[in-house]
Formats: sequence, structure tokens, C-alpha cells
Amino acid sequence: MSNPPERIGFVGVGRMGANMARRLKEQGYHIAVVQDRYAGSSESLAQELGSEKAKSPARVAEISNIVFTVVSDDAAMREIYAEQDSASLLVHAKDRLFINCATLSPNLHRDIDRMVTERGGRCLEACMAGSISHAREGTLYFMCGGKPEVFAGAKVILQALGAKVQYIGKAGEAAQVKALVNMVMNSNTVALAEGLGLGAALGIDLTLLRDVFSQTGAASRVLDTDGEDMQQRAHECYFSVAHAAKDSAIALDLADQAGLALPVARTALIQYQHLIKLGKGDLDKSAAAELTFLDRLDSARITCDAGESMKRKNDSTLLG
Repeated sequence: MSNPPERIGFVGVGRMGANMARRLKEQGYHIAVVQDRYAGSSESLAQELGSEKAKSPARVAEISNIVFTVVSDDAAMREIYAEQDSASLLVHAKDRLFINCATLSPNLHRDIDRMVTERGGRCLEACMAGSISHAREGTLYFMCGGKPEVFAGAKVILQALGAKVQYIGKAGEAAQVKALVNMVMNSNTVALAEGLGLGAALGIDLTLLRDVFSQTGAASRVLDTDGEDMQQRAHECYFSVAHAAKDSAIALDLADQAGLALPVARTALIQYQHLIKLGKGDLDKSAAAELTFLDRLDSARITCDAGESMKRKNDSTLLG
């Protein structure tokens, strides 16, 4: 495939963003520039891809015509799209296409769409489902929100990153769907942790139990991705406890607005928040099992002070 004329920029090159950039580079796209609040992340990736390492989001938008943003949360997104900031992406929004991939509150996606449009740019929320390996292999699932014509223009490049690119509706609607996806996934994770924890307490062989689960109504995608990790106590991070808490909270805010209680989702959020207080926010969400296995309830505890130190050390991995 010959290089297309697009000049691609990335803001947020943690594990997801970096692997999306690598994938596009392999597909023949020119990754002109990368930027991250943690200089080490952008510097090493820029060297790898032959890209410029930008000092600010504004510089990314200045030399790119398509900008991907893959940041951690609403606060990070507001920072890079700040209206009164010379370092903001909005400084060079005119004639640019912004593809925003983070799981954010729907209202923030709507605000960004409005601000970009007012400045002569185009904006698409492209909420992702998938892990680091899916980003690297180009098999993500994208739920997209924005103007139909903007989606049509962005679809080709998104197809280089995803096995499925689905148009959901206007700005904010894809974010609503993504919040529901993650709310259900996070609740399933906590339920699976409880099932395996109780199985262990009853002396049931967990490999056998997981096999039975897989052939019955207890089967789920979470069983495939997290079941063995829960059993083996292997919580290498693919989707963090902190992200699970953030995304469940977004969904529960929507539930509050709709007048629904959603006690299962709320209980799951409490579990993730408790893990964060124990200093486990950077572990994979499979760490929910640390709260349900009898032999782990005491020995697994980490102090909040130690956990905060770990968080500062690993914050760069949460971008994207």
C-alpha cells in the first residue's frame, strides 16, 4: 500500500495510542507527530516511527490534518482541548479532522464537537472496544458518533485499525453506548470473581469450574479474558481497575439522569473503588478476584500510600 497524503498526529501515546500509531504506520500511513504529557512515552515512539515529538497538542494539530486523541479521562481531554490555551488542539482546529478515541462522558464529546466545528474543523468520537493486542493487530471495535459525513470521511482510516467500525449516531451517542458496554463488562467481571472465589472456598477445582461455566449460562467474554488470570492471580494490566471505575461511574451518572438505580452496576463500582483505595488501581480489572478469594483477603492488601506511589510511577501507561 502506498503512503496516502494524510499526515497523522497522535495525542496520548500510552499503550493503546502507541500501538494504534504502530498499526497505522505498518498500513502505510505517515505518522507525522506524536505527543504525550509524559515526554518519555512520546520520545521513544517518535524515534521508532520516524515522527516528530511535539511539545504540545497545538503543535500536533499544526502539522497534521488528522489528529487521534487517546487520553485517559475527561480531565485530560479538557486539558488538550482547552479554549483559552495556546497549547490546545483548538488553536489549529481549522480544516483538521479530530478522531477522539477515549471513553469520556457524553457531554464532553458534545462540547468538543461544538468547539471544533465552531473553529472550522471536523470531529468524530470513535470509542474503542478491545485491548492492547487488538490495537496492535488492527482488530479493535469502534463505536462512532458525530455527523454522518464526518464518519464517512474517517471510516477508511478507522478500518485500518478495527475489524468493525460502527456508526451509532450524533455526537455523544457513541459515548453512551460505550459506557453501557463497559458497565456490563465491569459488572460481569465482579460477578465472575465472586463465582470463582466461592468455588475456591468450597474446594471446587477452578479449572473444572471454568470449563463448566464456559458450557453453560455462566459463559461470557469476561470468562475468556479474565477467568484464568483470576485463578492464577495474574493481573498484568490490559484494562485497569482505575479505568473500570471511571467508566462504570460514567454509566451510573447516565443512570442517575434517567432516574434508574442499577444496584448491580453500583455494587461493581464500589468494588473497583475499594481496590483503588487498597492501591490496586493500576492492576487489571481481573484483580476484582483479590476481594473474593478467602486466602487473598489479608495477604493481598497494599497500603494506600504504597498504591499512590505505584500510581505515580505507572501513570504514563494509563494514557490510551
